[in-house]
Amino acid sequence: MESPTFDYAARCQRVREGLRAAAADALLVGPSSDLFYLIGLNRPQSERLTLFILPAAESERPRLLLPSFEVALAEPLAHFFDLIPWEETESPFERFAAALPDAAPGQPLRLGVADQIFSHFLYRLQAAAPQAEFQPGGALLNPIRMVKEARELEYLTQAGAAADRTYHALLELPLVGMSEAEVKQQLMALLPQHGHDSGALAGAIVGVGENGASPHHHVGPRRIAPGDAVVVDFGSSVNGYWSDMTRSFHIGPPADEYRRVYDIVNEANQLAFEAVRPGVTAESIDAVARGHITAAGYGDAFLHRTGHGLGFDIHEAPYIVQGDTTVLREGMVFSIEPGIYLKGRFGVRIEDIVTVTADGARRFNLSTHDLQVITP
Repeated sequence: MESPTFDYAARCQRVREGLRAAAADALLVGPSSDLFYLIGLNRPQSERLTLFILPAAESERPRLLLPSFEVALAEPLAHFFDLIPWEETESPFERFAAALPDAAPGQPLRLGVADQIFSHFLYRLQAAAPQAEFQPGGALLNPIRMVKEARELEYLTQAGAAADRTYHALLELPLVGMSEAEVKQQLMALLPQHGHDSGALAGAIVGVGENGASPHHHVGPRRIAPGDAVVVDFGSSVNGYWSDMTRSFHIGPPADEYRRVYDIVNEANQLAFEAVRPGVTAESIDAVARGHITAAGYGDAFLHRTGHGLGFDIHEAPYIVQGDTTVLREGMVFSIEPGIYLKGRFGVRIEDIVTVTADGARRFNLSTHDLQVITP
């Protein structure tokens, strides 16, 4: 895995412009994918407060509040923001209050809070700054994160290709007789072998037979046998950017209903893909896939949204579901993953990651959608 570097100052500048447009004075960001996106610091949340304060005003430099013994981790990145270390024996919340920008004359101090921050920190930040109005900050940051830069798209393309290779390798294994847990173990071994980052595995869903009718089934002892339908959903990252892919296949010749359900899901996937273009809404893509499955008589068996955004998080905005009115723009990335789930019998889901192009969409997953029938 490389240590990718981006123009973090330019990213912060775009967010600052959004803050000013929203009449917000600053954005507060804790350790998270948001912090990685903005300054390149990839740290887990802990019981010690680390907080990036991004002021809207150009006259104010951004600043990172952090434990003093972690300064060395942030110093290489701190060419456009200041470090405010705090010692173990002092309150970081007092340092936070002193580091806040001033409000405009006659106006309250308006602080946006990024989506990924511990609630117990937020309560104490609010207590330390009673003069401030705190508001959700995701709407200020997500629109910028949703549109991927060229190198982000390159990493996502590589991740999709690595997922394809992993799937092809899985189908070469003697799957009959393996338990769901054993198939998952094989996937976890194959992912880094075929180009994913080692040590960054999200896990996998493996549903055999009736278990495939549960979209988020937890693997168990159920073993693959002739006549079983199988659903596998897996992903990992390349340079921190995720793949996420689902394929459904059958052990031995499937019954006619399975073939029909498979074809309906496959058609829904393709119709949704063809509907993607700049200017349409996220929810309109869901409506296309859902409308096709509903017209075929299986609307009640499509149990989840059609997709989710993907990047440095495996699930992020936009969400391809009714109610998400995000207007698609070139460079956005999300999954298309319609499914039909027949309780007690089988499930079918086909998932690809796509990006919005200037005149349509491009898939990152190129593995065939043709029904794969595995000879027992």
